Amino acid sequence: MNHAMNTPPPATAARLQTSPLDPAQATVNHTLPSGEPYLLHIARGQTLRIVDLEGNQAVDVIFYNAQDLAEHYSATDTMLAQGGIYLSTGSVLMSSEGRPMLTITADTCGRHDTLGGACAAESNTVRYALQKKYMHSCRDNYLIALQHADLGLGKRDIVPNVNFFMNVPVTADGQLTFADGVSGPGKYVELRAEMDILMLVSNCPQLNNPCNAYHPTPAQFLVWDTPSTQEAL
Repeated sequence: MNHAMNTPPPATAARLQTSPLDPAQATVNHTLPSGEPYLLHIARGQTLRIVDLEGNQAVDVIFYNAQDLAEHYSATDTMLAQGGIYLSTGSVLMSSEGRPMLTITADTCGRHDTLGGACAAESNTVRYALQKKYMHSCRDNYLIALQHADLGLGKRDIVPNVNFFMNVPVTADGQLTFADGVSGPGKYVELRAEMDILMLVSNCPQLNNPCNAYHPTPAQFLVWDTPSTQEAL
């Protein structure tokens, strides 16, 4: 028997890594209330940190190329490139054009979901109950943020997202399970932008999922200029 087959490949394993960056030196330091959307431009070479302030709060994110909004984060290209379904330190988030968008440079949570998608009226109905259909959802957040930004993006541009801090194991028969979170208060993930990025966020408003004890909480976003971005200014 080949015992190596029982060992998860590096691309699916938790790769914990802390960061030396000082929050006091961040050029952006924004706390996003629970259940709210957020749009942020991140320049190539800058580093973004997303912080799960109170623990097990899903932060649903879609990334776009800020110079060409038709190019966006691709879950399939990302999984194919790294050979695994979970994101952690060293993972490269790929675009729909097969280009690197961001690289995870630090991660104190361990893994992040690429499969679970964003909650919507339809998923609220399927997962929970018919009367939950009109409860606020991440898809609503995305559309509200894009409408207010007036960037020419709409429903057709809402693509499969990353669920930072969310735990979605896959069963042996290929089913998705929404399990208790693997994050905790103060856990964070850092990403270095490999191109100019527009980040679309929904700090998940889901009230029906026990993973966060039915209580959505705030998330924090910090951005640092790196030597490469400072030289370009």
